[in-house]
Amino acid sequence: MKKHDIQGILTNKKALFLAMDQGLEHGPKDFTVKTINPEYVLDIAVKGKFNGMILQKGIAQKYFENYRKGVPLILKINGKTGIADVDPYASQTCSVKQAVKMGAVAVGYTLYIGSPREAEMIKEFAKIEEEANDYGIRTIMWAYPRGRFIKNDIDTDTLAYAARTALELGADFVKMKYNFDLPGYKWVVKCAGRTHVLIAGGEKGTEEKLLTEASEAMKAGCTGMAIGRNVWQHNNPLEITAAVKKVIFENASPAAALKSFKASVEKRK
Repeated sequence: MKKHDIQGILTNKKALFLAMDQGLEHGPKDFTVKTINPEYVLDIAVKGKFNGMILQKGIAQKYFENYRKGVPLILKINGKTGIADVDPYASQTCSVKQAVKMGAVAVGYTLYIGSPREAEMIKEFAKIEEEANDYGIRTIMWAYPRGRFIKNDIDTDTLAYAARTALELGADFVKMKYNFDLPGYKWVVKCAGRTHVLIAGGEKGTEEKLLTEASEAMKAGCTGMAIGRNVWQHNNPLEITAAVKKVIFENASPAAALKSFKASVEKRK
């Protein structure tokens, strides 16, 4: 089968994905009465014109139907809770076949690089990648160094190893943390080769930090970002989305994007 055109989830070879898969990993702590409703976040994805919406299957099954024409679906097909303190491992929760039936253009899988259970996840991802190829959809690896053998999960050499792992295992995209080491991260991106690097947004921070991270990521050669809490936890989610998009797609400086953000917030008052 012909593989899904990667340009369908890119804009001029760049991308900004919105993630709402945190509920399984973190529980309800990241949410408020407003943001706990998936429709609130899905509305942001459509109105913000994101390149893709990342969901676990339950949310996609129960809420995505009314939004599928507005934003492409990226289905996360493995996961775990944050309760058990064991060796990092996220088991598969959905088949590629089911993801395709639900209309996903890509599937996501977390592989904890360096975990004592790494071999299990490599085997699982290899099968997923093969099936995704057969169905013609894309794969995104969440490449997170984690476990008792990892001393520093954002060390440049460790991240470079994770990026190379994603390439060697056939991922189309790799979602990784950024470590604010711009020269070092250029090496991380080179290690990923033709696998597109996406920066993970992580916990909500200041607008300045987010825009600086986006700018440095693009200077390092990344394709874009996959962010969640920095958008849907924000009091002005569409305005901060527009500011991040200015950095990613228009090469705006963090200062210019921040100025635009503040102006748009003030205008809306």
